[in-house]
Amino acid sequence: MNKENVKKKLTNLLKFSTEDLEKLEVFHEELLIYNKKYNLISRSTEKDIWHRHILDSAQLIKYINFQDKKSLSDMGTGAGFPGIILAIFNKNPQFHVKLFEKSIIKCNFLDKIRSKIDVNFEIFEDYRNEEIDSNYVVSRAFKKLEEIIRISREMIKVNHKLIILKGKNAENEINKLKPLPNISYKIEDSITDPESKILVMEVKKDE
Repeated sequence: MNKENVKKKLTNLLKFSTEDLEKLEVFHEELLIYNKKYNLISRSTEKDIWHRHILDSAQLIKYINFQDKKSLSDMGTGAGFPGIILAIFNKNPQFHVKLFEKSIIKCNFLDKIRSKIDVNFEIFEDYRNEEIDSNYVVSRAFKKLEEIIRISREMIKVNHKLIILKGKNAENEINKLKPLPNISYKIEDSITDPESKILVMEVKKDE
């Protein structure tokens, strides 16, 4: 899907504003510049960033209520997917977006984008050193499914919705899940790839 078609989906289906699209344009250009020196994303996906990375991330807004006075954590955000895309969409100053990324180089890029396009989010280098009380936790190309669920259960201190973008091996990973106490989930289709899935889990903390 080319850039213009992606923009139409972002506008018509997901309700991104004209200003949002302008910020995404700047983000896209800065990512290409930075990627020439640092390996933020695979070079093979550079020509398909709008579809492969931006739209793929943007579709998660369907599972998030940005009107709440809550917060969202993106575990292993990398170059800002999906966290920066969700932060651009968010218009509620009382809804906080937190990006976790261990790479200093990628953190520097995230900081540059934050100032360049004037979007609000916090950057953290290590989730293990933080008290995480986010109501939404998102993940894309972070770790294997079982490990993400373990981190979610052990590190997140409150009831939360865990939203995971999974690729072509999604069905196999999901089918291998053991019964999970205090967790319910549903599997949603991705709008960017018929073989990919979105796993949406409600995680209840032990009383």
